[in-house]
Amino acid sequence: MAKEMIVVEGGTPLTGEVKISGAKNSALKLIAASILGQGETTLHNVPLISDITVMSKVLEKLGARVSREGHTLTVDTAHVDTWETPYELVSKMRASIAVLGPLVARFGKARVAMPGGCNLGARKIDMHMIGMHALGVNFETDHGYINASTPNGLHGAYVALDFPSVGATENTMMCAVTAKGQTVIENAAREPEIEDLADMLNAMGAKVSGAGSPTIIVEGVALEDLHPCEHTTVGDRIEAGTFLVGGAMMGGPVTVRGIEPSFLRMALMKLSAMGCAVEIGEDWITVSRKGPLHAIDIQTLPHPGFPTDLQAQFMLLAAVAHGNSVITENVFENRFMFADEIGRMGAEVTIEDHHAIVSGVERLQGTDVKATDLRCGAALVLAGIFAEGTTRVHKIHHIDRGYEDYVGKLTGLGARLHREPDEDIDW
Repeated sequence: MAKEMIVVEGGTPLTGEVKISGAKNSALKLIAASILGQGETTLHNVPLISDITVMSKVLEKLGARVSREGHTLTVDTAHVDTWETPYELVSKMRASIAVLGPLVARFGKARVAMPGGCNLGARKIDMHMIGMHALGVNFETDHGYINASTPNGLHGAYVALDFPSVGATENTMMCAVTAKGQTVIENAAREPEIEDLADMLNAMGAKVSGAGSPTIIVEGVALEDLHPCEHTTVGDRIEAGTFLVGGAMMGGPVTVRGIEPSFLRMALMKLSAMGCAVEIGEDWITVSRKGPLHAIDIQTLPHPGFPTDLQAQFMLLAAVAHGNSVITENVFENRFMFADEIGRMGAEVTIEDHHAIVSGVERLQGTDVKATDLRCGAALVLAGIFAEGTTRVHKIHHIDRGYEDYVGKLTGLGARLHREPDEDIDW
């Protein structure tokens, strides 16, 4: 595929409504969980993004049949006959490690390449292994691959995670579905996507309780008791938060639909503190602003704390707010790469260890910038809408990984931007 960039003409208002897509971070794990169904599972509200394409190819390499019609994905895993995932796919996307748990639960073994994805730091998968090791899984690493085996079968266990890792919680939970006896996962991740996965597993015949709380309990069932299901993916809270930041930045009002407002409780509190008016309904949120943006202090933390996936977007807001803000990143050590790029546009950000001190400026200038990761890319496009002149955002394949029709949705809100070939600069 030819390289492209997004060209943004700054200074346009953002107003109107946008329909939020299904959650990327949920849909990817739901596709992996379909391995346990051993038949044709139907997933609705699946976003049209490149990460879904990669995960679909991972399942196809395992022997599944995957088809898509609009936002509905059908995954038939009846004929999955291998438990090895290829490096060329897994290396593109860290979330593909999610097949490890369901493969072990179904076959008692797996061979999965070490994962790749956004360059956000170490993000070691040790916790995935520790959780599953407690269930009876032995691991060996061999030339970039993880080899998993269960010489004595899977058994229930008490698992206490050092950190409420989303991926480790999901893999341990899926692996425990067919383990004999009861598994208790303490210090489990509490993200809405964990609840979505648990709902699907239960629809397939699993017995999972406590998802969304720090303690998840899985009562093991026999593999033959699991079956395919039909499930609808929850709305993407990070996509919703991104568009709400756009509304806050330009004044709005911007309304996002198809999202549970409680998923964004902390982010909405911060928007209010920055001087925005926030309205919520059953499945919608509206943000608008008439006065100046106020400085803010933010610390990223696992859910229900402030999401690290909205840190770059809120750094952008802080960059054009009155006063000095402090943003503390507690989840990913490399997430401040956005600061260098927005600095090219005139923002004043000083990095001290895992703190960013942001001194608000009145204006940003359009220039050439590059997306260093998914959320950085989305925030840079918003920065271009605010900035004077033209902004060219390069390496937008990162944005395509997680935002469905980002340019089209922003155009619908009044932004002036388009995609075009990017051949001139070697970014």
